[in-house]
Amino acid sequence: MSKHEVIVYSSTGCPYCEKVKSFLKDRGIEFEERNASVHKEYFDQLKERKIYGTPATLINGKLVLGFQEKKLNKLLGLEENTVAAGAMVPVTNNTTAAVATVPDTLDAIFQSVDEKVLSDVYDFVTIGGGPAGASAAVYAARGKLKTLVIDKAPKAGTLAITHKIANYPGVREELTGLELLTRMQAQAKDFGAEFIRSTVLSVDFSDEIKKIEVAEGTIKAKSVFIGVGAKAPSNKIKGEEEFTGRGVSYCSTCDAAFYQDQVVAVVGDNDEAIHEAETLAKYCKTVKLLIPTEQLKGDADLSSLEDNPNVEIYRRHRVREIVGTDSVEKIVILNDRKEEQEWNVDGIFLYLGGMKPGTDFLKGAVIRDEEGYVMVDDLLRTNVDGVFAGGDARRTPIKQAVISAADGAIAALSAEQHVNKRSKLRPQYS
Repeated sequence: MSKHEVIVYSSTGCPYCEKVKSFLKDRGIEFEERNASVHKEYFDQLKERKIYGTPATLINGKLVLGFQEKKLNKLLGLEENTVAAGAMVPVTNNTTAAVATVPDTLDAIFQSVDEKVLSDVYDFVTIGGGPAGASAAVYAARGKLKTLVIDKAPKAGTLAITHKIANYPGVREELTGLELLTRMQAQAKDFGAEFIRSTVLSVDFSDEIKKIEVAEGTIKAKSVFIGVGAKAPSNKIKGEEEFTGRGVSYCSTCDAAFYQDQVVAVVGDNDEAIHEAETLAKYCKTVKLLIPTEQLKGDADLSSLEDNPNVEIYRRHRVREIVGTDSVEKIVILNDRKEEQEWNVDGIFLYLGGMKPGTDFLKGAVIRDEEGYVMVDDLLRTNVDGVFAGGDARRTPIKQAVISAADGAIAALSAEQHVNKRSKLRPQYS
């Protein structure tokens, strides 16, 4: 029985709501869920509090907006590694904590670093457990390579926080990115791959046995796959953090209904921003799409918005500041003539691009380009023998889960050739 009164305001299809609920369930915390997209009374309760986004979690009356693991732990009086009662596994060399016994969840798949992990020499280690790393682990483990996957935040990657996947080959039903990723990782674990949660601090690829430094010690491997993915820049707009959940949002599926017949800004120069503006236009009186650059990125196309009477498009407009008291009231923008203006808006949805591969920890261990992408050949080999890279860690023509998964398969087969000193790649047919 939980000693805390916990209420979670959620929305259908909201990936961050699922993360909050999973966090609470895994730690045995009872909670009341109030779905604001199903029950209007819960929607109204949020608006009365000037909360314009989900998840919104009340713990003994104290509010947590979004998924903030540290704040949830603090208000619940939990250690950061505490999870629900069940089987005991090591957390550090000398302590234990309980983990959920539910199969095929990320908390059941990922374990903590122990002495065995540090003493073994693995055939294949993948840094990153997203679609590239998980797919690589499936092929490597099935190919009889002793396989380890390292991921510092399994539920925080691009695929894990994607609210809906409907185009992954062979998966006919719609599912969340987290569900798809968990299936991949569980499949790899079934073949014998090991998964640990830890942060890679540095690497040393100078010897035949590669060394990967984590906080708990050194992991050794005969081959390594760099599948760390990419992330958005950490620079935030002034006022963004202050008003997150109070007018600043990142998900129209979660929060569009809060802005019925209101004015919102959408900021971004990519396909996601355009798609989200299109969705918001079905609810809002006016959607102001601010494109920071002249040209859109990739295959993004404005044609679906140009004739929409609810959408105003502004190229070369940047947001300088988000202003309000209890919630967002205005944005300060720099227009295409470099003039500063104030616009009245009820909310702002941010989809700023500039995805950057999370490869800084590599330093000079392998050759990277000017943006940090790892340079590889057709078999995903880097300039270092036995080290491979793929997914969003390399420069792909377009970022899709299926492309990352294909990279993982190629890299694992290349690693199997390297480890077993074969003259050519050996495919897996059966």
